[in-house]
Amino acid sequence: MIRFVDWFAGIGGFRLGLEKANNTYEQIGDNDATLRGTSVETGGKSQLSTGYQCVEACEIDKWCRRIYARNFGHEPAWADSRAVEPSQPPDFDLFCAGFPCQTFSIAGKRRGFRDIRGTLFFEIVRICGERRPKYLLLENVKGLLSVDNGFTFEAILAVLSDIGYDCQWEVLNSKNFGVPQNRERVFIVGHFRGIPRPKIFPIGEDEAKDNDAAIQITYAIDSNYWKGCYTPGKSNTRTMIANAVDADGYLRQMGVHHDKPICHYRIRRLTPLECERLQGFPDGWTEGVSDTQRYKMLGNAVTVNVIEAIGQRLIEAIADAVP
Repeated sequence: MIRFVDWFAGIGGFRLGLEKANNTYEQIGDNDATLRGTSVETGGKSQLSTGYQCVEACEIDKWCRRIYARNFGHEPAWADSRAVEPSQPPDFDLFCAGFPCQTFSIAGKRRGFRDIRGTLFFEIVRICGERRPKYLLLENVKGLLSVDNGFTFEAILAVLSDIGYDCQWEVLNSKNFGVPQNRERVFIVGHFRGIPRPKIFPIGEDEAKDNDAAIQITYAIDSNYWKGCYTPGKSNTRTMIANAVDADGYLRQMGVHHDKPICHYRIRRLTPLECERLQGFPDGWTEGVSDTQRYKMLGNAVTVNVIEAIGQRLIEAIADAVP
């Protein structure tokens, strides 16, 4: 069993993806997400015999905390990462974090470590430097690779190396993992020096799936403007962003009118339900808060399908690396 902590957890994309990688995830009813697996008794404690188990989480946004609690049965244990002592989290093997990316995105000012938000990366370093989990799984925007001509990314790898981690990384696009969204993100897998190194990357192109079915499912929502039709070959959305509530954030799609052979543009904002599907979440995952908050939290989320694929690869690689 791989025990993990879910840092900067948002609405639980890392946790949901890893639990789905167990092949033991079931959705019961509307939003009752439950992890099911074979249990074993260890020291009086019931544990899953294989796969992943989340032991704690940290998230500061109150609306994300509400959604997290609604779907997982409890709020993240901590709100502010800076208030967590490294000794506080229970024993864990894997540290997961989609650390704040606003300072690294091509949509922002790209200030990197010079921006105070960028220093939240060092919260990862502070905890992992003392606890030394076996593995790290980190996610950020593709722009992280080019900030300051690559200096920021080199600095991140150097800092992780200083606390004992060798890293591998790859830019993965969500559209290759069963959701019709063109969303490139860099994923970093670190392993603590001295343990067998599981080879995770490259994945992506060989994992690519036919998106036609996903496209039809995603856009199956009736609208006065557009009825879920699409143009083959131009069917992936642009990258979802957190500020999609303003005019520039409208996500555009090319539609084919049902009763006319002429292709033409029909522009409307995607619904929150469509955004959930584009990020690989179950329908209704973010219900219970305003649409403004739903757009924001889904734009900031990690794509569940990508995490599931990495989680499956990590389990297989660890098994292969064990003598």
